[in-house]
Amino acid sequence: MALKIKKRRKSGRFRGSHTHGRGGKKKARGSGHRGGFGMAGSGKRGDQKKTLILKNDLETYFGKRKRRMSFGKAKLKTLNLERISDSIKNKEDFSEYKVVGTLTKPMKLNITVGAASKSAIKSVEKHGGKIIVKTKK
Repeated sequence: MALKIKKRRKSGRFRGSHTHGRGGKKKARGSGHRGGFGMAGSGKRGDQKKTLILKNDLETYFGKRKRRMSFGKAKLKTLNLERISDSIKNKEDFSEYKVVGTLTKPMKLNITVGAASKSAIKSVEKHGGKIIVKTKK
C-alpha cells in the first residue's frame, strides 16, 4: 500500500504571478472578456463569429422559426365508474368520456363510452353489464 501524498493545489502556484495564467489582467475579471453567451455578438460586425454561423447552423441562425400547430386527438374527460350512480344510470351515452376505475357496488351497466380502461371493462362485465367503446373515424 502506497503512502498517500498530499497533492499541491494549482492555485498555490499562481500566488504572486500577477495574471494567474489568464493572459491579460482585464481578461480575468468576471465574464468581461467573454463577450456574452452563445451567439451574442454575431451581429453586423461580428466577423469573428461568422465562421461558426456559416459552418454549423446556417439554417437555424437566419430567418424566423415557425411554430406549427399540432392538431392531435381531442382529449376525453375522465369519469370514474363509481361516479355513475343510479341517478345517471338511465343515461347510456358517455361518448365524450373515458371511463376508468372499478365498480364496488353491484350494478348492471350498459353504456357507450369514448374510451375505457381495461380494469373498467373487466369490472362492468363481472357485474353482468357491457361497455361499448365508440371509435371515431
